[in-house]
Amino acid sequence: MNWEQLLSLRRHGDTGKRLRKEQNETRLGFEVDYDRIVFSSAFRSLQDKTQVFPMPIAVGSQKNFVHTRLTHSMEVSVVGRSLGRIAGQQILTKYPFLSEVHGHHFNDFGAIVAAAALAHDIGNPPFGHSGEKAIGNYFKQGNGKFHEDALTPEEFQDLIDFEGNANGFKLLTESREGVPGGLRLSYATLGAFIKYPKGSLPKRPSKNIVDKKFGFFQSEKEFFAELVEEIGLLPNPNHPKTGYLRHPLTYLVEAADDICYTIIDFEDGINLGLIPEEYALEYLINLVKDNINTKKYNAMTTSSDRLSYLRALAISTLIGDAVDVFVKNEEKILKGEFDVSLLDKGKYTAQIDDIIKLSIEKIYQSTEVVDKELAGYRIISDLLDMYTTALINVKEGRDTNYDRLLIKSLPENYRNTDTSIYKILLDTSCFVASLSDSAAVHIHDKLTGRKI
Repeated sequence: MNWEQLLSLRRHGDTGKRLRKEQNETRLGFEVDYDRIVFSSAFRSLQDKTQVFPMPIAVGSQKNFVHTRLTHSMEVSVVGRSLGRIAGQQILTKYPFLSEVHGHHFNDFGAIVAAAALAHDIGNPPFGHSGEKAIGNYFKQGNGKFHEDALTPEEFQDLIDFEGNANGFKLLTESREGVPGGLRLSYATLGAFIKYPKGSLPKRPSKNIVDKKFGFFQSEKEFFAELVEEIGLLPNPNHPKTGYLRHPLTYLVEAADDICYTIIDFEDGINLGLIPEEYALEYLINLVKDNINTKKYNAMTTSSDRLSYLRALAISTLIGDAVDVFVKNEEKILKGEFDVSLLDKGKYTAQIDDIIKLSIEKIYQSTEVVDKELAGYRIISDLLDMYTTALINVKEGRDTNYDRLLIKSLPENYRNTDTSIYKILLDTSCFVASLSDSAAVHIHDKLTGRKI
């Protein structure tokens, strides 16, 4: 892979190249990507989607407002911007022609990573990570499994392994009537966004992190092929016909996400009283002990100030570590020979593992989180069953008045039955995935007669 291709400013529908040196510096193309994501309805819905905890949670007599998908995404974007800018400075030093000939600036790298990081959760369903599993479970073990014979193996795999990353790619790129190419983001940003550049099949698990999940549905297969050719991704030896190796900047997007959920989910757990404060502060101090200003820390009189200081220092420490690993391995990454996350090769792996283990025990398996996931399974399964049944009945000419009424409750662009079974099932899954937590609960209550 080479940086000239990887930094492509091309967008869907372009017939020629967009040159960096011809860009308007007051609103660079990569910055336009960020703006388009911010103003999209899919991004706005993240304000009411669960990151880990239902929101808000009452602790004692007061409410603690924890992170939503929106605040998490914004924080990941900020961290990603820093990672991209610092790495960009060193890349331009190593390859001065990128600046001298093509006009690239270190901020370009920051803008690409920030935009991709901002969108990294845009395709995730309501009710946290269990939302993906709930959609997949409906097709694997619920009534959705009866459609398997009408689908290709790849199409059915898209559904039973429903993937928020692939849905995000669909949201960002899907053409609709009058809206070709979706948000029409630059190919560099889309490339950095795709953590797993492969389809749902074949499933060949390997030690390479790129094989962990998949990044596009069959409905986006054609555009995905155009994208990887433009930015020059290398074929994945484990999936030579269907998969590719990552865009190098994807490692920075992933690192930003890893840093934020490791540290900030932990902070939420402390603020909610799920992790004893004294115990938790020790874990953070172990991570930042080489960089902590002891005098400054000891001068702080409130626990919230001490926690904020340690959180900021932990994030800064991990940013520096991730960039060091990225720069040291940049040539291996360009050759597709780097197969783990940046933090897995960093200096603080043991400390991060300790924090994550404690978070799993005290946070991710807490009663509040489990109860939310259980409710999410039922709500998502019911909505999928009602809507897919009605749409398929209409398609096959055996619809009832109830089916026709139910379809009218869907947004207009999800009512089309003059298409394939796969498209109906996938689009309905994507509609349910687009719902915020409260919208999913409201629609479920309304359709089941609990509220009018």
